[in-house]
Amino acid sequence: MPANDEYVIEILKDVGLITQEQVDDLSVRTGGLHLLESLVKEGTVRAEDIARTLASQNGMDFVDLTQVTPTPELVALLTPETARRYKTVPISEHDGSLVLAIADPMDFEAFDSLGFLLKRSVEFVCAVPELIAEKLDRLYPLGLEELGKSITVTEEEDVTGDDSAPIIRMVYNILVEAQNNRASDIHIEPMEKRIRVRYRIDGNLQEVQSPPKKLQGAIISRLKIMSGSMNIAEKRIPQDGRIQIKVGDKAIDLRVSSVPTVHGESIVMRILDKSSLMLGLPELGFLSDDQATFERLVQMPDGIILVTGPTGSGKTTTLYGCLNYMNRPDRKIITVEEPVEYQMTGINQVQVNAEVGMTFAAALRSMLRQAPNIVMLGEIRDKETAEIAINASLTGHLVLSTLHTNDAPAAIARLVDIGVQPFLVSSAVRGIMAQRLVRKLCNNCKEPTELSEYEARSLNLDPGQLSKATPMRAIGCEKCRGKGFRGRMGIFEIFVADDEIRQMINRNATTLQLRHRTRELGMRTLREDGIRKVLSGLTTPEEVISSTMGD
Repeated sequence: MPANDEYVIEILKDVGLITQEQVDDLSVRTGGLHLLESLVKEGTVRAEDIARTLASQNGMDFVDLTQVTPTPELVALLTPETARRYKTVPISEHDGSLVLAIADPMDFEAFDSLGFLLKRSVEFVCAVPELIAEKLDRLYPLGLEELGKSITVTEEEDVTGDDSAPIIRMVYNILVEAQNNRASDIHIEPMEKRIRVRYRIDGNLQEVQSPPKKLQGAIISRLKIMSGSMNIAEKRIPQDGRIQIKVGDKAIDLRVSSVPTVHGESIVMRILDKSSLMLGLPELGFLSDDQATFERLVQMPDGIILVTGPTGSGKTTTLYGCLNYMNRPDRKIITVEEPVEYQMTGINQVQVNAEVGMTFAAALRSMLRQAPNIVMLGEIRDKETAEIAINASLTGHLVLSTLHTNDAPAAIARLVDIGVQPFLVSSAVRGIMAQRLVRKLCNNCKEPTELSEYEARSLNLDPGQLSKATPMRAIGCEKCRGKGFRGRMGIFEIFVADDEIRQMINRNATTLQLRHRTRELGMRTLREDGIRKVLSGLTTPEEVISSTMGD
């Protein structure tokens, strides 16, 4: 609130927003301290009405900051130090003047100083102070180290208090910065003399500025409280939870895991970005011919389609992309997941809970009585689940699931190894897709290059392929934070089971024999698909080589 509470209260009384009786009553209960703040907290008057009144009294316009999103160019006009010192954020440019929203319309020092500091004409509008503070945290976040130095209180009220408590603001800043940097995970790791914060961006961990070691306990306690289900007093056993927060207009879900270590509890938060659910098949990284093949597979009325690859290779995102592609009013889709990471409109999602007997197999048996057209299993882990899934596919259901194998043909051997009869595998499996993730070159700064002799030899490229290629290299810019890469895409190996392949499976053909024959029939390996994307300028040879070392 503005500094001169008494003056503001007199104005509010003059315009009829509050009465003297309300002020007297509150003064008795609070001892006369923080009257203006207490009037707002008790709902006697709204912060927006105060800001509008003060703007009118001082001949200024009022702006609702919830409806304003400054451009990066405007934000860059103020340094974080200047914006925070004068509690102001840039709004727009008008007739050559920079329009600034300010929290206190009677802060004459700010009026005099900002025009001088910015060396340009400045206009001021009034905004709600709390919204100014939120914008400052989002647009000009304090480094964790600087924010940590400003915190001297680590008592419980600072962990559980209102949104202005320093620890709460620090934790919020960590989450917001991760979201702004497109991180998929946040790692908070206690070490002997410091606490390390790292974000996983495009698959790579990057260390960011860390808070002081003295705040370790308060930060971890705050995260546990936000999860709603983790015990802040229990520090000896692993715990899991979930956090839901809102950053601007975007709701963010985080899956939280804590593990006790020698130097304290280590916290990892997985950011669940629901925007990935709406990805189409081209956004996943499919080139046109592979997309056509995969679309043909998922349009089949029955059978099993498997997506394979190691942990972190994007299998779940691909499955959700398939469900989004197939989700129509005339189809009933049921999923069995552990856990349900993303909630999708129009799809029945079942959470596995082994403690009460709701295993993958039990859930799958029950859901088949619900007459679904399409069934998605998070993973096939054992013989029982595999046999139920195969029987479902043989009785008119399309089943989607994942397996942990290195390539597509190896999934056949994996199903046989866990106890499924080869004739059932050959009858049910329609297609298998192996995948990996590679970083995409930043479209803003990538530039043409020529592949070195070593790169061409490593990728087994001939002069004919190179003559038609447009390879690119990473440069680095502001949009990609100097990395040269922005986002990730899939490289794929699609195995289609035709009549000849089914006969080979029935004869217990080895993985090598299946792979050799499918290659003759036109299947591209993971590396070959990666090479196509290198030659198209979408990624680099290093990315493809490192992701397909076993190919």
